[in-house]
Amino acid sequence: MLAWALWDWGTQPWNTVVTTFVFSVYLVGPSFGSANHTAYVQSVCMTVASVTIALIAPVLGQNTDRTGRTMSTLRVLTWAVALINAALFLIADEPAYLWAGFVMLGLGTVASEVAGSVYNGVLDRVSTPRNVGRVSGLGWGMGYLGGIFALMIIYVGFIAPDVGLFGVTAEHGMAVRTAMLLCGAWTLVFTIPTFLVLRDDPAPRGSRLGVLDSYRALLATIVRLWRHDRRVVWFLLASALFRDGLTGIFTYGGALARNTFGFSAGQVVVFGAAANVIAGVATICSGRLDDRVGPRAVIVGSLVMLVALATTVFVLHSGGSTVFWVLGLALCVFVGPAQAASRSYLARIIPPGSSGEIFGLYATTGRVASPLAPLMFGLCVGLGARLTGAENTQYFGIVGIAVVLAAGLLVLLAKVPKVTAGAARD
Repeated sequence: MLAWALWDWGTQPWNTVVTTFVFSVYLVGPSFGSANHTAYVQSVCMTVASVTIALIAPVLGQNTDRTGRTMSTLRVLTWAVALINAALFLIADEPAYLWAGFVMLGLGTVASEVAGSVYNGVLDRVSTPRNVGRVSGLGWGMGYLGGIFALMIIYVGFIAPDVGLFGVTAEHGMAVRTAMLLCGAWTLVFTIPTFLVLRDDPAPRGSRLGVLDSYRALLATIVRLWRHDRRVVWFLLASALFRDGLTGIFTYGGALARNTFGFSAGQVVVFGAAANVIAGVATICSGRLDDRVGPRAVIVGSLVMLVALATTVFVLHSGGSTVFWVLGLALCVFVGPAQAASRSYLARIIPPGSSGEIFGLYATTGRVASPLAPLMFGLCVGLGARLTGAENTQYFGIVGIAVVLAAGLLVLLAKVPKVTAGAARD
């Protein structure tokens, strides 16, 4: 169980350090060109990456189910992330490196997301029906803590000081570039126990399918699920909605702290660290509740609290930084538990032998819904500008995130049944 959870700890710097706080911010800096140009390149590369993930995650998962080579596939993908992460050291702060940087970022995102879907498919092998919630929560919580721990080492060791560890400075982007080497090594080292302990399935259920046959089999699986077990289909839809809302909380949290609540750049980093620690601890603790009352109850309770807290942040937005410190950190208590319980719910209802394929669909539906939260955030910001005539109405975007969360909650309540905590998987 711990070896499995260490994969989350080891790979989380890609999300926390590379794509959120450090490297992606470095790539859109003025050294690489105008803000519009860097945003355009980022949009093109990450859109291609999203489409690629949606297309390959379920068929790759399907083939790992058939061949039993789950851990071999996960190892290749994971260490590809580590290699790409380290290779980002080559991206100097010059316009000529912009496309190369975002192409590598896109490739790493594909490898990371597809690896995550394969990793999720291993959950039923490292847990039992009685502790699947605790195991899922442990992994997700370890991810939060590992990512922020790596970020703090990098921030204190390389980013914040004028002269960092090993004499590294910000000249030519070396502080950020050297941090990428550390992240690559972090992923490689901390995922070794996962691959030493967990092995491929010794009893494969078939041979690998070709591309066209894989998509035919995937379509047949979706039709079969719709005819015989629609709760899987409805849960994939509901979770795609509320997971996008959950992602939106972290995506826009820093911008809201800075632009609406007056945080300094340093305060944003401190807030981000506190948010991830709270989310990690809350997620680990929520696993026991998941096993006791069932994952659906944890998801519903978390989403209700998130919608209520987001609405309160909107109403009290004029209250200054204290409002966001209190309510923003309160939001973080419920984000991780909803994510971990979502994974454990799906693990409980997946048909035997289909974990890789269904978790691949889980990744695909999440990617299909991923434009929704940014769209709603932007629409609500624009609506706020029309209604108030103010120059800064970013706080209206909070309402857009709450609407996406509420939509997922409504589908969950209407179409997704409870599963008995501790019950055997169907």
